[in-house]
Amino acid sequence: MKTLLRGVAAGLVGTGAMTLAQLAAARLRGQPLGTSVPGRWADAPAPAQVAKKVADAVGEGQRLTKDDVPLLANTMHWTYGTTLGVLYALAARLLRPPPLVGGLGFGVGVWSAAYVQLVPLGVYEPPWRYPLDELALDLSYHIVYGAAVAEAYARF
Repeated sequence: MKTLLRGVAAGLVGTGAMTLAQLAAARLRGQPLGTSVPGRWADAPAPAQVAKKVADAVGEGQRLTKDDVPLLANTMHWTYGTTLGVLYALAARLLRPPPLVGGLGFGVGVWSAAYVQLVPLGVYEPPWRYPLDELALDLSYHIVYGAAVAEAYARF
């Protein structure tokens, strides 16, 4: 139970660090800092699109509107990041990697897993269809996440 709680706490820290990195990058690029209501679902952030697809699959998709996108995106982002913190905790308990190695590997793994999951769902394009600078920026967010999760787990 202690490992799971450490994982939840580390996942929260990692998600917070990733969120701050995303906000800082948006500010530097002159982009809006919040999630806005999109004109169509395809323009919603990936976490909101996943929530919509899950709701559609269980027959509840009609209850969601594009006005729900900011809440859905944030809820999914924090839920996914926190849950993956538990996955890191379980792996770290077995493998005992140094935080830097574990964090980098975990961040790259989470980034890669996003493409494995989201391309077949039609949320992402295959990675080779994105500009390298966009891929690098997205990878950097996930490395920040992984490093923060690993460091927080080690400290907790």
